[in-house]
Amino acid sequence: MSLFRKTKETEPKGVSAAKEREELITLEEERIYRRGAVSVRDIVAPASLQITPAHVKLGGTFTRTIFVVAYPRYIAVGWFAPIVNLASSLDIGMFFYPVASSIILKQLKKKAGALEAQILGDTEKGAPRDPIRETALRDVEKLRDDLTQGIEKFFQFALYVTVYARSLEELDKHSIMVEELFGSKLIYSKKVFFQAEQGFNATIPLGVDKLMVPFNMNSSPIASSFPFISADLTSDNGILYGINRHNNSLILFDRFSLQNANMVVFATSGAGKSYSVKLEILRSLMLGTDVIVIDPEAEYKHLAEAVGGTYVNISLASPAKVNPFDLPRPVGEETRTEDVIRSAVITLKGLLRLMLSQFTPEEDALMDRALLETYAKKDITAAADLAKVEAPVVTDLLEVLEGMEGGASLAERLKKYTSGTFSGLINNPTNVDMRNQLVVFSVRDLEDELRPIAIYTLVNYLWNIVRSERKKRILVIDEAWWLMQHEDSAKFIFALVKRARKYYLGVTTITQDVNDFLLNDYGKAIVTNSALQLLLKQSPAAIELIQKTFMLTEGEKYLLLESAVGEGIFFAGPKHAAIKVVASYTEDQIVTTDPRQLLEIEAAKKEFEQQLTK
Repeated sequence: MSLFRKTKETEPKGVSAAKEREELITLEEERIYRRGAVSVRDIVAPASLQITPAHVKLGGTFTRTIFVVAYPRYIAVGWFAPIVNLASSLDIGMFFYPVASSIILKQLKKKAGALEAQILGDTEKGAPRDPIRETALRDVEKLRDDLTQGIEKFFQFALYVTVYARSLEELDKHSIMVEELFGSKLIYSKKVFFQAEQGFNATIPLGVDKLMVPFNMNSSPIASSFPFISADLTSDNGILYGINRHNNSLILFDRFSLQNANMVVFATSGAGKSYSVKLEILRSLMLGTDVIVIDPEAEYKHLAEAVGGTYVNISLASPAKVNPFDLPRPVGEETRTEDVIRSAVITLKGLLRLMLSQFTPEEDALMDRALLETYAKKDITAAADLAKVEAPVVTDLLEVLEGMEGGASLAERLKKYTSGTFSGLINNPTNVDMRNQLVVFSVRDLEDELRPIAIYTLVNYLWNIVRSERKKRILVIDEAWWLMQHEDSAKFIFALVKRARKYYLGVTTITQDVNDFLLNDYGKAIVTNSALQLLLKQSPAAIELIQKTFMLTEGEKYLLLESAVGEGIFFAGPKHAAIKVVASYTEDQIVTTDPRQLLEIEAAKKEFEQQLTK
């Protein structure tokens, strides 16, 4: 230090001043540069910060920290899962402070001695035994043994949860929800007061515990508190839906083991929804489940041919016909013929509204009476045996309307389906053979105007088949948004989904037009009544609605936006997991929807047939 001073003293005065000016200029330049540079702290810092006794306000976001004070004697593994999976933004802070076993063993020895003395004292006085003290003594002795043998370690454990909200009302709501979840596990928690800043700092990734509210706990219960939880959807029976992307386990599930067997599939075009459903169909067939498919784009033809299924093409010129007037056979003594006929009339009125547009109240009453008379014309009354009757056709309804006062207008509008352009669609007795494990109905060759009518008729016919014989079945309705466009057909599909469980039926509805489906009240109700849900890649236009409907976190939202083909989220009742749909080579050749692959398969098939003819 003295040498430095000596050097400074020997320097000329002008040189020293010049150096000082140079240092000042350098410092000023550094200050100017840093003022214009952006650091990580600048990026993560909020625009404003307001600290109050009960919460912290970061910009427009309100936060509050909840800390755990005490735990019950036993806590189950995964008890923290309901809070981790809560559909709101949370930050969780866990702090572990190791305590030397020797210190704890001394304390436990004193505690065990005190408990034994109290128990002996009660015994000598003739007082009744105290099970609480006896249980506490057993717990202390077991913990002493485990600590001595090195089986357990001892810690002071602090657990904090910070909730986020956009308003104080929402913050209070989320805080109460978290406290109630803790309370349901007999865990006592409190909200911070005059420590809002310390609580917030304890849950951000700084690793600093500013609250210091630890609880004495050994390693086993601490391990049960870890939030690293992945939903396991592996069961002993069922089919393979895909791979769990969280832990690479198999998602094996039996849809008929849930409260209902219904399923909805939402995805953009080309995301793999038909591929996934066809895989499920193929694997369900192996387990003996009957499958019926309504196919709007002839995508299931190759699958039907590969497994020996029945492929029915519904069009104006097709020989295959389905009669909307068909009735189910009564099942069980509780089903009355009169109820079956009335139900058929209500369903037919919904179809006729699609065909003839809306009715006035007078036309509705007239049509109701005409349908009953049409059935009566074929001796189908409350006393009839439905197993032996012949169902009427649309021409019979036309004749009844022409003979009724006020029915001329309806009859004229109905002629388009009996003798006009659309006469080949629904004006014939049913001649479809349903005696196959897989039956596919294709409506690709129908005009867009006729598709809702044809699909409604098919679904009604299939519903009659289902009600006539109870057996394990899956009904797949592809591009279900066609039916959501009309109130009557949407209402009919909802009623079908709601009642399917009673007849051992699982309904799968598939759509790529998520907005058309979910903005419809019946569409939302169908989702609510479907225990299985498969969400694959979504478009940015629909993701907000999807997130709100399925209560997705921000991470799950971006997962759906960025998913590859065949990847998404699989919901099964209360559980859900990220899924990747996988298929073997043979399965892929059967269920693929890739036009290039299909052309290659067709070419190989033709080449094989040519070799056989040679």
